[in-house]
Parts: sequence; C-alpha cells; structure tokens
Amino acid sequence: MNKGQRYTVLINLLETLAKRGSWCGETHIQKAVFLLQEVAAVKTGFEFILYKHGPFSFDLRDALSELSAEGLIEYVVRDPNYGPSVVVAGEAKSFIKRFPKTEKRYAKQINFVAESVGSRGVAELERLGTAVFVVNRYAHLEPGERANEIVELKPHVSILEAKAAVREAENLVTQGTTEFQG
Repeated sequence: MNKGQRYTVLINLLETLAKRGSWCGETHIQKAVFLLQEVAAVKTGFEFILYKHGPFSFDLRDALSELSAEGLIEYVVRDPNYGPSVVVAGEAKSFIKRFPKTEKRYAKQINFVAESVGSRGVAELERLGTAVFVVNRYAHLEPGERANEIVELKPHVSILEAKAAVREAENLVTQGTTEFQG
C-alpha cells in the first residue's frame, strides 16, 4: 500500500468512525487501525507494539501528523476535559477522489471496524485491542490463559473484564477471518 492509499484508508476510517459515534481521539484511531490490520486484514503497514493503553503505532502517530500538516485532518477540542478529536478536513474530499479503487476496496473492512469500535471509550478499546493482540500472538494459549496474560500485561484490568475481552476478540478475529481472509 503506498502513502496515498494509506492516507485514503485513514481518512475513510476517520469519517466512518465519526458516523458511528466515535470520539475519534488518537487512542480510538490507534485501536481502529490496529483492528483494521489484525482483524480485517488491511495491510496498512503500520507496526504496533503493546504500549501504555494497548496496541500503539508510532508510525501511525507520524502519519496522523503528516495528514494534519497536509491539511487533510484537523484536531478539534470538543471538551477541554479530554484530548482532541481528529476530524477530516475539507481538503480530504478532493484527495481521496484520486484513489477511488482504494476507497471501494476497503469500504467493507472499514465499516466492520468502525462498527466494532463505535462509541466505545478508551478503557474498553484498550481491553479489546489488548485482547486481539493476545489472541493473535498467543494462539497456543487457552482462553482462560489468554485472559490471565491480559491481566499480567495490564494489572488494572480485572480477570472478568479480561475474559469478556478475550471472548469478544476471538469472535471478532473469527468473523474477520471468515469475511476478509477466507
């Protein structure tokens, strides 16, 4: 995927997340792009590590800065008690028109992820993202062991929350594999 295609995917994802009620803060975007790659098999090329609030990509953070510098997205403070939301700027409409095949090719995957992320809060997205990370990287573990791994990685997550997140992650991965990889 080249840079223009990657930007088109990000812009379309941001628009679709906003339509689904997402705050569209950086954490929301990080988790949505992670799910896009890990669950919906969209090869955006961002490298993710398990970080403070779940899967995180410094490459993605840089890409968002570039999108902002290009005038394709803007940071808007909707509530001073929270971080800014990222919104698609007017310039983006003409930009993505140059990539109609990319827009069409990934529309279903973007809708799937936006539906999964929706209006969830940061803590819930951290649990889900971490669970998908664990499910995909620790396939040899049983579901209960995966939940224990999440609690070990994220001690503030209760075992009940971890078990619920693992169940949801397994369902998402299965659904994504069925719809987008098979």
